[in-house]
Amino acid sequence: MGSEFTHLDDKGSARMVDVSSKDVSARTATATGFVRLSADCVALLRAGDIPKGDALSVARIAGIMGAKRVPDLVPLCHPIALHGVDIDLGIRDDGVAITAVTRTADRTGVEMEALTSVSVAALALVDMVKAVDPAAVITDVRVEEKTGGKTGVWRR
Repeated sequence: MGSEFTHLDDKGSARMVDVSSKDVSARTATATGFVRLSADCVALLRAGDIPKGDALSVARIAGIMGAKRVPDLVPLCHPIALHGVDIDLGIRDDGVAITAVTRTADRTGVEMEALTSVSVAALALVDMVKAVDPAAVITDVRVEEKTGGKTGVWRR
């Protein structure tokens, strides 16, 4: 049973995969997501008038913090040396587009860090605007690209 699934041992129990024999390489991952908002909320964001304060700055910092906490949140993820996290939040007419790029030089990739970064940034944004737009929706969180490691470049 364990031979079919990398994260199961011979008894079928969940385990962390040993990556110690893998080569260290520069790796990146880009993830995106979207927070759908009402027109009134978008107008307040553009004007900088969200009652709780600077929603985009809070979301950006939350996204960075989220990327750094992945091994605490996702049980079988390896703690890696996260070397960089860039987050872009772009206001659109129907909400906010979020892009996170994560970077490392390690033995395993940073896709989960990028996805978590986008997710936590989106959650923080919703928290900042929920009094103005309780119907805000987080959508389309996904990996767009990864580089490095044995598989090289992958793009959606």
